[in-house]
Amino acid sequence: MGQPVPVSLGDGYYVSDSLPLSNQRCLNVYVDIPQTATLSEAVLKGTAGLTQIATSGAVNQINRGSHVKDGKPYFLNGETLYRLDRDIASDGTETFTMGALGTIPGTTRCSFSDNGTQLIILTTTGAGYIVNEAAGTVFQQITDVDFTTTNGSPQYVVYVDSFFVVTTDTKRVIKSSANDGLAWSALDFTTAAADPDAIVAPIVVKNKLTITGKETIEGFDNLGLSGFPFQRNGLFVQKGCFAPHSLINVNDGFMFIGGAVDESPAVWTLNGATPQKISTTAIDAKLQTFTQDEILASFAISYAQAGGYFVEFSLPLITLVYDMITQVWHEKESQIIDSKGLTKNLRHRVNSLVTAYGRVLCGDSQDGRIGELSTSVYNEYGNPILRAFSLQPFADMGTAISLNNVELTMESGVGNDVQPNPEIRLSASSDGKNFNDPIPAPLGKIGEYDVRQNWRRLGRFSRFGILLFEFSDPNKFRALKLRMNIKQGSQRGR
Repeated sequence: MGQPVPVSLGDGYYVSDSLPLSNQRCLNVYVDIPQTATLSEAVLKGTAGLTQIATSGAVNQINRGSHVKDGKPYFLNGETLYRLDRDIASDGTETFTMGALGTIPGTTRCSFSDNGTQLIILTTTGAGYIVNEAAGTVFQQITDVDFTTTNGSPQYVVYVDSFFVVTTDTKRVIKSSANDGLAWSALDFTTAAADPDAIVAPIVVKNKLTITGKETIEGFDNLGLSGFPFQRNGLFVQKGCFAPHSLINVNDGFMFIGGAVDESPAVWTLNGATPQKISTTAIDAKLQTFTQDEILASFAISYAQAGGYFVEFSLPLITLVYDMITQVWHEKESQIIDSKGLTKNLRHRVNSLVTAYGRVLCGDSQDGRIGELSTSVYNEYGNPILRAFSLQPFADMGTAISLNNVELTMESGVGNDVQPNPEIRLSASSDGKNFNDPIPAPLGKIGEYDVRQNWRRLGRFSRFGILLFEFSDPNKFRALKLRMNIKQGSQRGR
């Protein structure tokens, strides 16, 4: 018999474009690294589920973005802007209601910002809208010609130093009057001059304005000059942003999907003057499978929960997630039942996310519901969450091996009223592409804390093998430790 070999659970997502090299899934589970001595150096936790707290209704009310102003969350569902209000009864019961504020035509994602009083929303067609509950008119469209046409079509907006700053489709950056998103001047603009590439979108970092282009990034300081007060401060980075909605603030910098001239898309972070690539080569290869338009439509959201700080990059069919704490990637998918009653897998269904009322609140990609992202919920609106992880290939210098035993230490006794006897399933592959029929192992009913997850006599592998674990029950998921017992065998393959 071979000796038990400990196997790391902390490698995260790394699905190579050559699957025999690596087919490491980390789907709807993420790596957590304990900050003291524990049973193992890394564990796997299940990602949070979704529960509905409100809805604006029909399927055609797909979320187009959200924002929090003065503690109140706003959601643009379909063509209607809503404010989500909370009422707390004397017994502590919470009630959420969605109040419609106005109509914003279109179907694409929008750009949001606020100055503490006014909330501004821009569409990609150049229209802008202001919400100001403190004024007599709560919702109105921006009609100032110096906003709508003089300097091009407005696209994306940020707020800095009392001004709304907007990028347009004519390589210009314009600003509003101080503390007033309804008033604009034709002369209050600047252009990209260090390198006149197309402007993508603005972002504010440590109260400094940064303008991203398709090929470069430039920094600006507010010098208090008349007209357009922001002047270049010397920050010049030869990386461009390929997706305006992938720009997202993290710590004292920001992340984005982009690259230099003639480079393929990757995920970058900029904290200071030097960009650093945080995507792995496996993620870079995945990004290269999408078209330029699909990359352009990608978006990022971020949130902190249960000790993790996560940044999600959503693309067609897949959401790739970076944990700022562990610096390890995982992936997210959602399951839905379509109009024909068929189960479909899609990227994480969250379209936008804000933190308000002590909750992580989400707009939806399928309909008008508002959900709460919660670690104590083990499904998404009642639909199962398929959790899966596969590991680096195991081998013995190319010789045939036998896998005598696999023991996965899970948190046991996690049965509940919905699923009293949950199971985890193990499959194996000898080529990285095809896996055999899964073999289940119980996690234990409520209170059965000593149940062990063991698989024996899993067969021979001619060169190498890959293990895949899957779990889809609505129960708590914690994978704590993994050991395998491998024995050198004959050249007779599986």
